[in-house]
Amino acid sequence: MGMFVVKRVLLMIPTLLAISLVAFLVITLPPGDYIDRLVLEASLDGDYITAAEAEGLRKIYGLDKSVLAQYVDWVWKMVVHGDLGRSFSYELPVEELIWDRLGMTTLLSICSMVFIWTVAIPVGIFSAVRKYSLGDYVATFLGFIGLAVPNFLLALVLMYVSFRYFGQNVGGLFSPDYVNAPWSFARVGDLMAHIWIPMIVLGTAGTASVIRTIRANLLDELHRPYVVTARAKGMPEHWVLTKYPVRHALNPFVSSLNELFVQIVSGSTIVSIVLGLQTTGPLLFDALRQEDMYLAAALILFLSFLTVIGTLFSDILLAWLDPRIRRQFNNGGL
Repeated sequence: MGMFVVKRVLLMIPTLLAISLVAFLVITLPPGDYIDRLVLEASLDGDYITAAEAEGLRKIYGLDKSVLAQYVDWVWKMVVHGDLGRSFSYELPVEELIWDRLGMTTLLSICSMVFIWTVAIPVGIFSAVRKYSLGDYVATFLGFIGLAVPNFLLALVLMYVSFRYFGQNVGGLFSPDYVNAPWSFARVGDLMAHIWIPMIVLGTAGTASVIRTIRANLLDELHRPYVVTARAKGMPEHWVLTKYPVRHALNPFVSSLNELFVQIVSGSTIVSIVLGLQTTGPLLFDALRQEDMYLAAALILFLSFLTVIGTLFSDILLAWLDPRIRRQFNNGGL
């Protein structure tokens, strides 16, 4: 397992390097740059920026170099000096803008994953064991509803219900008094009072998908010969289920955890905009809209890092759960 983890960690380095290059190139693909946007906004306000002044601004912002040279400079400063660049629109270092939002995004993603596991795994097992029962039909119906309802619409409904019937404004992750307050037990409690709506919204679609996945996989395992043999030996039913078929049925679910984590991280942007969350989604949207390339590139890189970490966690958990993967690795197959 140690060598398995080391190999996976080493593979993360070229993966993140390739992602950073592609992200940087894609950001620069649209015609024009941040200076062109400044010139256009100035002309709309009745001001005028000459071509010489625009070129001077490009030299100040480092936009007079080729795209490849800008990328190399950005990566060199990031790796050697820990400098992620400077945001054009906010006129602040990128690291001052993203760390708190990255922390909130990570926390929200983890809470959503825990919500999915807590709800989906027991319901999926129950739905498979009680096949074609009323509970199975209810779980299946709710699963289809969860997959069909858009996340942003569910967010709006929950916001209305919480405000209309409970008198609680749950927009954002903090109350206005705690947005810029230092961390304390009161601020943590305020965060917990607000995080449940985005957690449910982001976890609903994943929960519905996981319920159906576990149900289908477990139905394939319940009538295997080893299950019949275990029951014939007089083993307790709960032990038969948890020791053998449930464990085997979790393999496809664990292998798809990386996809689920990617969906949560990427799908949180629209939900964050609707709910006014202090996460990376709204900041990334504004950076792309304003062509703030260093801020957008840094956000995409760190969001990709979160997805790579999710993939690594999925691989490690799958290798721990399935001894065949460890055996294949020991034989040189991975």
